Amino acid sequence: MGKGGDKSAAATGATKEVTINGRVYDITNLKHPGGSVITYYSDTGIDATQAFANFHVRSKKAQKMLELLPSKPADTVAAKKKMLPGQDKLLEDFDAFTEQLRSEGFFKPSIPHVIYRITELLVLHVVGFWLLRAGYFVPALIFLGIGTGRCGWLMHEGGHYSLTGNIAVDRMLQVVIYGVGCGMSGAWWRNQHNKHHSMPQKLGHDVDLNTLPLLAFTTKVVKRAGFSQKLWIKLQAYLFPVIINLMVALGWQLYLHPRHIARIKNGAEAASLVVRYILWTVLVTAQYGVAKSALLYLAYNWVGSNYIFINFAVSHTHLDVVPKEDVSVDWVRYAAIYTMNVKPGPLKWVNWWMSYLNFQIEHHLFPSMPQYRFPLISSRVKAFFEKHGLKYDQRSYPEAIAVTFKNMHKVGSDVFLG
Repeated sequence: MGKGGDKSAAATGATKEVTINGRVYDITNLKHPGGSVITYYSDTGIDATQAFANFHVRSKKAQKMLELLPSKPADTVAAKKKMLPGQDKLLEDFDAFTEQLRSEGFFKPSIPHVIYRITELLVLHVVGFWLLRAGYFVPALIFLGIGTGRCGWLMHEGGHYSLTGNIAVDRMLQVVIYGVGCGMSGAWWRNQHNKHHSMPQKLGHDVDLNTLPLLAFTTKVVKRAGFSQKLWIKLQAYLFPVIINLMVALGWQLYLHPRHIARIKNGAEAASLVVRYILWTVLVTAQYGVAKSALLYLAYNWVGSNYIFINFAVSHTHLDVVPKEDVSVDWVRYAAIYTMNVKPGPLKWVNWWMSYLNFQIEHHLFPSMPQYRFPLISSRVKAFFEKHGLKYDQRSYPEAIAVTFKNMHKVGSDVFLG
């Protein structure tokens, strides 16, 4: 956290406050380094204790800055009256559960695991480019597409600072892996993704629901649409793998992310993008020429974008959404009700295919925990949910894919007929 001025709030006399660990903190004059995600809690009045603890597991600076803010004791009696039945006990037990996992070392990163993951990326790309230069285009594009998708999986963990446990090192790894491997901005991703983690599936808050005009995961985000827009959305389940995922990837690579990098003047991210295109030019364009190189780049991005975007979609997009005015959902219920897991499958192949993010429930409960530890705690999380009457939603990979595309088809049909 860092201090700064919120002139609009100060000028109007409005006070912004968040409740953390039984104290109300005045954040009116706080410039939050993580962006506007903190205002989700001040605007809604939802207790931010669990969000603060899980977003800042490794940040001593955040705790120090919190202690410097003006604060007062929270009215715990009034707060409990607003809670759902058993909600206070749920959160109390969750905090104890989190501390138990921390004391057992589950938040401790593994450097050998990080080395293995980075080595895997290098192997996929070396083999992919060798095959491409040898003229074996189909297997080459599969290797490179999966490689860039797995760059996305690994940079995701770097953005949560759960790789090495050192924030500066993890951020650097994210910038390089995402920039060189995917052509995208880690800074942009962190800002957007933390909003998603803060309140997944909540209208007006979860940026992952802001997918128009390309597609809609719920009819509730479609306010107005002409015939051509309705027709596009009606066909979105078919267009999603064919063209939409590629359009998103190219839009991010060629416009949205470079624009963000230029705005924040991030030299490291700009350099990572330059390295990416130099490598492609030297290894591909120099051999095949501009036209064929461009076609190969599109095909490579098509494979990679489908690999990562389809797998990301299965964990949330077909689930219910939270109305913007609903302030009753807590950190644990967001993970339990608006997130689902994909079973590991035979030989636990899904764990590798989705880089342990098939355990989305665990990831949303503990975003700063190294992802390879999720299978080790899943049975305990399930038991915790059962104790508090919460469903532990876990489905097979084929079922998860099917329900995701069925939801896109249903939303498209409802929008077209609406």
